[in-house]
Amino acid sequence: YEIDYWDIPVGYLCPPIPGRADYIHHIADLLGSCNQGKIPTGSKVTCLDIGVGANCVYPIIGIKEYGWSFICSDTDPVSIESAGKIMEMNPVLKGKIEIRQQNHPKDIFTGIIQYDELIDLTVCNPPFHTSLAAAQSGTLRKLNNLNSKRVPKPILNFGGQNSELWCEGGEERFVSDMIYQSKRFAQSIFWFSTLISKESNLKSVYEMLNRSEAIEVKTIQMGQGNKISRIVAWTFLTQEQQKEWMKRW
Repeated sequence: YEIDYWDIPVGYLCPPIPGRADYIHHIADLLGSCNQGKIPTGSKVTCLDIGVGANCVYPIIGIKEYGWSFICSDTDPVSIESAGKIMEMNPVLKGKIEIRQQNHPKDIFTGIIQYDELIDLTVCNPPFHTSLAAAQSGTLRKLNNLNSKRVPKPILNFGGQNSELWCEGGEERFVSDMIYQSKRFAQSIFWFSTLISKESNLKSVYEMLNRSEAIEVKTIQMGQGNKISRIVAWTFLTQEQQKEWMKRW
C-alpha cells in the first residue's frame, strides 16, 4: 500500500490485513452495485471508520485502493495519536484523513458527524467480548489451539486494548446501539456497515434493523483461512433518494 511508516504502541491491536482488505473491497462492491456496477472512487467519496484504532488500517487500504477520504473516530487518546502519526508520516495519506476523538463513549455518531455533513459509508470492527475476563479466556483458547501444551495463564499476546477487545454486552450490544443511533443520521449517511464475527448475533441484529425501519439490509459473507465472518450493511434511503445521492459521485 506504499506506506513508508507504520507502527503501533505496545499492546494495541495488530490487524490481519487480508480480512481488513476484504471488508474494504466488499463494501466498495456494495457502493458499485448501487451505481450501475461502477465503484465510485476519489476523494468525493467519504468513509467514516468507527473505532479507527492505533493501526489506521481501513483508511490505509481505502485510500490506496480507491482514493476515498476518511473520517476516523476513536475514544482512546493513544489510538488517536498513533493513527495521526501514521497519517502524518505517510505522504499517500496526508490530507485524506480527518481524525476526531469521541469524548462520549456511549455515542457512536453524535459528536463525530458534523451538521450538514454527508458520509457515503461507515465501517466498523466492533469490540467482540463482553468483559476483560471473556477477552482473556478467548485469548487462552486461541493459544491452546495453537500449542500442543496447555497454557495455564491467559496472556493477551494477541494484542488489543480494553476498548478494542470488549465492551458491556459485547458485539451484540455494541451493534444494537449503533443501529439504534444510526436512525438519527438516516439522511446523513448512505450505507452504514459493521463486521459481525459471531453468527449467533445476527438474529438480534436483524430484529433491531427491522425495529429501526431500515429500508434495505445486506449481509455479505467473508472468509479468510479458517475464520468466517460477515458484513451487515443497511440504509434508510429509498431508491429515489439513493439515485439523488449518487449524483454527488
